Amino acid sequence: MKRPEVQTSESFRFLRFAGSVAAGLSEALTKLARVLVRLGFSPNALTVLGLTAGLAAGVFFGFGRPLWALLSLIVCGVFDILDGKVAAIQNARSAFGAILDSTFDRYSEFFMYGGLAYHFRASWASALGFLAFLGSTMVSYTRARAEGLGFDGHIGMMQRAERMILMGLASLLGSVFAVFDPAMIAALILISLFSNITAVQRLFSVRKQERLRDGNRSRPGHD
Repeated sequence: MKRPEVQTSESFRFLRFAGSVAAGLSEALTKLARVLVRLGFSPNALTVLGLTAGLAAGVFFGFGRPLWALLSLIVCGVFDILDGKVAAIQNARSAFGAILDSTFDRYSEFFMYGGLAYHFRASWASALGFLAFLGSTMVSYTRARAEGLGFDGHIGMMQRAERMILMGLASLLGSVFAVFDPAMIAALILISLFSNITAVQRLFSVRKQERLRDGNRSRPGHD
């Protein structure tokens, strides 16, 4: 049995390794973004390419091609990061670019979940595609609505990155071990459950923030 200090040291080394890997990937993507800027790509063009990759992932999911779906998911995620980096390099951040990015993200997820619902069309699992899309949409909607009302809407664990990682892991397992259906069903169950929980958490978070704000206003010395 390992001593606690040894386990702590190993955990620390793993976290340092994970952090260095993440930093390396971020630096590589930043360099790629600079190349794309020199080639004349705009942030909105990369957003459109990300949508195209999301559509491709949905098609591959629909026809049971997990490896190609995984590659398309990775490409979609890369473009999702690159459009923001290119916008920052070009100093081209805009309200239209932000809403285009958010809107196309929802369309990408619709294609993915729609493809999975089609893949499972002869099974009860087809409903999971619709439930996952519902939860994913509500996670986005509750955040946008909360922030539009002046509250913090970031609470919750099942955000877009986590959903993409779960689908990517299921696709990887399906490609390597030929267990795509059970792996993706498990992923969709987790996404459906925790995305809707996240949406409800955000609802109650707004109520809590509102009560706290109103309570502060009612105290003497507060405007």
